[in-house]
Amino acid sequence: MSTGTDTSVASVSTHILDTSAGRPAAGVAVHVSARPGRDADWRELGGSFTDADGRCKDLPALPEGTTHVRLDFAVEPYFVDKQAEAQQDAPANRDSGTGVFFPEVAITFAVAPGEHYHVPLLLNPFGYSVYRGS
Repeated sequence: MSTGTDTSVASVSTHILDTSAGRPAAGVAVHVSARPGRDADWRELGGSFTDADGRCKDLPALPEGTTHVRLDFAVEPYFVDKQAEAQQDAPANRDSGTGVFFPEVAITFAVAPGEHYHVPLLLNPFGYSVYRGS
């Protein structure tokens, strides 16, 4: 009996939690790249944006033979928008720069056929952490 799941390819999902605010990070661009071996060139597959729950539910499928995946998170626009909102009520606290220490986060990980990889990003303005979720 078929379950409808392709066991010859891996699949990937992600979400972002802004730990400085204790809430999901919405509107962050996430791009997916894959390669079929450690020494192969990266192939950009496309991307999506996080929704109100901080999740990307429509990331592109991985091609057969993928052994490594890279998720690129464009977090600078998220933090710039967040800072602009916070500073609307406090103009004396404005500074001349964006204050974004990590403008982007790139996470690379190995995958095996038939496995699902959920890779959450825990994010704050001056640090981040990732793990293999479920």
